[in-house]
Formats: sequence, structure tokens, C-alpha cells
Amino acid sequence: MDPATLPALAAFACVARHASFSRAAIELGMSPSALPQSVRSLERRLGVRLLHRTTRRVGLTEPGERLLREAAPALARIGGALQALEESRDVPAGRLRITAPRIAAEQLVLPHLPAFCARHPHIEVELAVQAALTDLVAEGFDAGIRLGESLADGMVAAPLGPPQRLVVVASPAYLRRHPPPPTPEALAGHTCIRYRRSDGRLMPWEFARDGQDFSVEVDGGPIFNDSGLGRRMAIAGLGLAQVFEAAAADDLAAGRLLRLLDAWQPPFPGFHLYYPSREQLAPKLRVFIDFMRQVNDPPL
Repeated sequence: MDPATLPALAAFACVARHASFSRAAIELGMSPSALPQSVRSLERRLGVRLLHRTTRRVGLTEPGERLLREAAPALARIGGALQALEESRDVPAGRLRITAPRIAAEQLVLPHLPAFCARHPHIEVELAVQAALTDLVAEGFDAGIRLGESLADGMVAAPLGPPQRLVVVASPAYLRRHPPPPTPEALAGHTCIRYRRSDGRLMPWEFARDGQDFSVEVDGGPIFNDSGLGRRMAIAGLGLAQVFEAAAADDLAAGRLLRLLDAWQPPFPGFHLYYPSREQLAPKLRVFIDFMRQVNDPPL
């Protein structure tokens, strides 16, 4: 269909409904001269006369009646769809696709998801647990949650939750067999459970000394692509692991794990909820951002 046909067809239907160019022009917000020209252009395009015009009235020709009968339901459906879309602009509804690593999903999203779904029953949340940094636009996600240091350029980012901290942990059984390392450099003599990132590289263990960050390449232990598996193997006494403190909190409190090298592991800025643009932010995403930031706001 010629792009100009649809608006001309809608103009013709409006004139037919009012049986008047002047009244139709007022409804459509067109000038009295532009509306007749639009209808004449449609007639030339179709090769038939659609309207009888006299100085007193406007009426349908037989082809005009047939066209209006066939086109009016479709025009009504298009108008209804546009009106429904306009009415729903401020109503939070639809599928909301979020990507997050496991630790962020378990710590920041899942504890509050039932309350969010109860408050917004017309939003269908789809949460994809992914370690890799995701291209939101290419993968069709509305937003993601990642550490601030790994966000792509051009993303809008809002802090989410408290600062994070890494901890080196080991089981009491392991430490009965091996003395704890006094410094990060002493990890060379230990079995260290390692983590392989989604880009294929092994994650070095990260520390800080006198305000300066540094990393240590560790060796000697099994390799996983899920930090939760590494924590479980540390509990089993297989070796040392470096994990998020929040993920190991219950095990540390219960004594299943003991923390090591605390002086070299200060807190760092935590997770961010990121999304492509502030312009025309969908209501479903706006309420998700506001809700998750409120419930995860760190206490003063």
C-alpha cells in the first residue's frame, strides 16, 4: 500500500460519516482546502469517483459505498489499537525481561520479586541468570544488573543495593591440613578453586593494598563456571575459594567456612541496574527500577 493511501482513506471515511467536508476538516484538524485535495488524490489513485459533491451536500457514489463498507471495520480496528496503545502508555503491563548474574539475582531480585508481582500483576517478569555481560538491545532485554565496572558505554545505570565485598574462604577441615596464607602472595602454596568467565578467561583473585588494587593468578584447584559450585567445594574441604561475601554469609555464620586475608579485601561499589535510554521509558521498566532501588536501598 502506498504510504499516503491510509491517511487519505481515513479522511474519506470521515467526510462520508459527516456528509460534509467542513465538519470533517474540523474533526481532522485539516484546512478546508487540504481535505478535498486529499480525497481527490485518493480518487485519482483508485481511478474511481468516491463522493458526489454539490454546493449543498456530499454523498457517496456506489464505489464509495463499497469501499467504505469494506474499509470502515479495518479503520475502526486501527483506531482502536492506537487508542488502546495511548491509554496503556502509563499502565505498567507486559513482559519485562531482565538479565542478571546469579549472585545479583539471589541477593537483589528474588527476595523482593513476590512483592513486586503482587503490586504489578499485569507485568510478566522474565529473569535470565547469565554471567556474561549482555547486549540488551541485541538480546531483547529491557534491563540488566551488573557490577558498575563492567557496564558498556552509553548505558544508563542506577546503583542497586549495598557495596559488595569478596572474601577468601576455606573449610575448617582444609585449614586443619594447611596453615592459612598470611598474604595474597602466599596463595601459591594452596589449592585454589578457580572460576572461568564467560569469555573463556580464568578469573584472577582480586585484592587491595594501601588503596591500590592488584590481582593474583592462583593455581592448583578445580575450575568451575559457577561461583556457587566453587563455594560448595570449599565447604567440602577441596581448597580455598574467593566468593562474594553475601553469597557465603550463611556458611560463614554457621562455621562451615572461615574467612581469610580480610585485610586485603575492602568493600567496593556494588551492582547497578542498567538500561539503554531514559527517553520514553516503558512504565513496566520504570516501576521495576523504582521498586528495586527502594527495597534494596542500603540502610543509613
